[in-house]
Amino acid sequence: MAESVLDAIRHGKFNFEPEETKRDSYNRTTAMPGSDEKLNVLADRIRHGLPLWHPEDRISYDEGQSP
Repeated sequence: MAESVLDAIRHGKFNFEPEETKRDSYNRTTAMPGSDEKLNVLADRIRHGLPLWHPEDRISYDEGQSP
């Protein structure tokens, strides 16, 4: 598991830059922004040293719904 930003701060590494993570090495989420489900996904990413945001995460309420 990669070192997370939180781990780096605990160890006094305030100039920490995480390793680049390929988008296919972690899953996107369709959870509604602001929902408990989305917050749990974000917290899990942090715990595992992954980027907070995936480029394909759901970003709006009406995303994927028909007009």
